[in-house]
Amino acid sequence: QLQASGGGLVQAGDSLRLSCAASARTFNIYTAAWFRQAPGKEREFVAGISWSGGSTWNAESVKGRFTISRDNAKNTVYLQTSSLKPEDTAAYYCAARNYAGNLVSRNSDDYDYWGQGTLVTVSS
Repeated sequence: QLQASGGGLVQAGDSLRLSCAASARTFNIYTAAWFRQAPGKEREFVAGISWSGGSTWNAESVKGRFTISRDNAKNTVYLQTSSLKPEDTAAYYCAARNYAGNLVSRNSDDYDYWGQGTLVTVSS
């Protein structure tokens, strides 16, 4: 089970840190990722991280602004956002994949578990 938190209403240029806490004691062998879905749009990949944290992948739209990280001792994955833009407004979902390799998939169909989403609203 995944629990996402940290969303909110911010102004353009602000930062937020999203958290995704997992209940599974074996979370440290799961690849994790953040996806987002804006109203009327399809869900899109934002960032992903391998089970060890050694590999990360960001979507082009957030490169240089968002950073994904994880603390396996706390079973938690983070998404640090900065320089937020109105187009970043969306519901952000964390996801986990039972995969202990170093490849990070950007395909939502590859993920086995999903959190409930946390809403990020960026005003201009």
